[in-house]
Amino acid sequence: MAIEIIATGKAVPSKRVTNDDLAAKIDTNDEWIRSHTGIGARHIADEDTACSDLALEASKQALAMAGVTALSLDFIILASASPDYYGCPSSACVVQEKIGAKNAAAMDISAGCTGFVYGLETAAGLLSISKSRKRALVIGSEVISKIIDWNDRSICVLFGDGAGAVLVEKTGSPSEGPGKRGLLRTILGADGAGEKFLLTRRGGTRNPWKAGETVTIPPHLEMDGRAVYNFAVKSVTETINNLLAEESASTGATVTVDDLAWIVPHQANARIVQAAGKRLGIPEEKFFLNIEEYANTSAASIPIALDELNRGGKLHRGDLILTLGFGAGLTYGGNLIVW
Repeated sequence: MAIEIIATGKAVPSKRVTNDDLAAKIDTNDEWIRSHTGIGARHIADEDTACSDLALEASKQALAMAGVTALSLDFIILASASPDYYGCPSSACVVQEKIGAKNAAAMDISAGCTGFVYGLETAAGLLSISKSRKRALVIGSEVISKIIDWNDRSICVLFGDGAGAVLVEKTGSPSEGPGKRGLLRTILGADGAGEKFLLTRRGGTRNPWKAGETVTIPPHLEMDGRAVYNFAVKSVTETINNLLAEESASTGATVTVDDLAWIVPHQANARIVQAAGKRLGIPEEKFFLNIEEYANTSAASIPIALDELNRGGKLHRGDLILTLGFGAGLTYGGNLIVW
């Protein structure tokens, strides 16, 4: 039995905001943004678009690619740091209703930018322990633009909106040995000591609204960029090494970076990927990057990248790929997958 990704989809808003567009409003410029982040543009949702709207479109694309209906879904797992509502209902439930997946259980995952990696492993676990359930939709969807302080040039240049979805199915293919397929192994981790390095401080039960209070600082992301950068480079290098080491130990044959068709990292900052690659001696072309066009779409970045690789004909059956996530929590993780 294998847990395989059988289809992908993505949705990005039509409004494209370039670095020059931002430079016309805040004190920044294209050269600075590109040199520090690798970002050239980002797509921004309109006032009426929420997390579930982008998730719905990406989900429809994945279902259409697979040629199956929403009624065949057993689970919907949606990762987001910018859900439709605070606390409840889950955005996954909103998608479940809109898409007509009345047979599916639905839940959100809050693991920051690592959310999709967590979601894929969660789906695999749920499908593996059930005899009757076989299909899950795993979504990463973000409208980060609505929780950003657009006057803070250190953070507003980094993020964009978008959604990506994958359809995951339990199949009769082997999960080990010759011809193995699907999700081979996952590493998930967290370092809660870094909670203040990337957070939305206001609005939760730690810092709730109080009667009579005049709110001058709305809920928005705050980030210690240097601390997150250092954490990300360390977690990326360790996750790559540990995933390959675990697979090598499991198979009895050495699995190296050379065996990977692609490394698909969270698209937070191109400099993070370059630094990690340099530490491990991995050529930059081994990493798939689309951050120049979309910026950091948080939990959506990995599934958006997978869809672009898939629809672009850059993924082939049997390819070994590795995903990498890191983000608020602080969290980190990666998946090793045979496509």
